[in-house]
Amino acid sequence: MINMSEFTERLQKIIKFYDETASGFAEKIGVQRSSISHILSGRNKPSLDFVMKVLQAYPEVDLYWLMNGKGHFPTESKKVVHTETSKFSESHPEPKTEFPISTSKSSEIEKIIIFYKDGSFRSYEN
Repeated sequence: MINMSEFTERLQKIIKFYDETASGFAEKIGVQRSSISHILSGRNKPSLDFVMKVLQAYPEVDLYWLMNGKGHFPTESKKVVHTETSKFSESHPEPKTEFPISTSKSSEIEKIIIFYKDGSFRSYEN
């Protein structure tokens, strides 16, 4: 479960880091200004669509950090690079990485969630 006050603090940290106003931030992620206001005030909870728009507009934001406060912001593995558009990344996807599979019972996988760039997701449970 997301702690809303902590989520709001992290969202404010993102806005401050990029020296944005709430309305500028709303415009950049493609939501109404009132949506940002309602989330920052605690009136509304962020939707999955909202979170995905933040991640798409600000690739330096780590999903796990935004949702749970674990990890770093900006992510250490991603460099902050501001470019107009990069056709290279569209025509050359990142190589697939294989992850080791643990056979230890203490680290059994409970759920896997895959987020797609179009904002959709798929969840697999054990």
